[in-house]
Amino acid sequence: MRHRSRGLRALEPLAWVGPAIVLIALVVLWPVVEMIRSSFLKISKFGIVQGGNGTANYNKLFAEPDFASIMGRTLIWVVAVVGLTVIISLALAQLFNQRFPGRKIARWALIAPWAASVLMTAIIFRWMLDPEVGVINMIRRDLGFLDALGGASADPLGQSATAMPWLIFVAVFVSVPFTTYALIAGLSTIPGDIYEAARMDGASKMRIYWSITFPLLRPALTVAALINVMNVFNNFPIIWAMTRGQPGYSTSTSTIFMYILKNRDIGESAAMSVVNFGMVIILTVVFLKVTRWRSEVV
Repeated sequence: MRHRSRGLRALEPLAWVGPAIVLIALVVLWPVVEMIRSSFLKISKFGIVQGGNGTANYNKLFAEPDFASIMGRTLIWVVAVVGLTVIISLALAQLFNQRFPGRKIARWALIAPWAASVLMTAIIFRWMLDPEVGVINMIRRDLGFLDALGGASADPLGQSATAMPWLIFVAVFVSVPFTTYALIAGLSTIPGDIYEAARMDGASKMRIYWSITFPLLRPALTVAALINVMNVFNNFPIIWAMTRGQPGYSTSTSTIFMYILKNRDIGESAAMSVVNFGMVIILTVVFLKVTRWRSEVV
């Protein structure tokens, strides 16, 4: 009886972690397994499995003329959006951590783009950039930067040279609030007596920031940046709502390309999904390696 009661006590933790394990298996592991399995199947555009397809889906994917440029553009997209978001958020977090009149209102205003739907924000910017009635183009015309509405020069989302910068701008716009608030939370954990001691030693503001604030802020910065890397890489609403990945594939990232492939070849789209999954893992590992995350949590 004693051994039996010990065995039951040893199984008690399963009552708590068991549901979480089952949930992870159903929501995370099973879709990944199905995704990988589908990438080796021949599937009609109606979703009917027509048998195994070996590595043909991957061969077809890697042979796509735009595959290399899309993958390169995806890396540029992630680096540009995350990099700009971190730089801007560091400055805003430092600003909003100071006491000044109207700080509470300013903080509430900052959170608005994050609270709003990403899709709604993207659609609003698309309307604002409309070549005929967009308010941004009206302002550009009034300032003399635009000759007239309705022309090709008034359609920045229709030109490959200007579409991607606008997409990056919108992505940064919706990413900055979360990152800034994460950094503000990190700043709030830094003891004030450290700053007081540094000032008594005659350290300048810049020296205090680089020697005290930034090192102590790095754990929060690492977490916020990592979340941004994964979110930006998998971002779909902004690009799809504003450009549909056009003109051509000039604004398509790997996630957009995966969705486009779904309409013509589900097996190839599944192969693209596996490649995306692998890229997310690689980017995450590289990011953690570069930021030396282990030293931040010790």
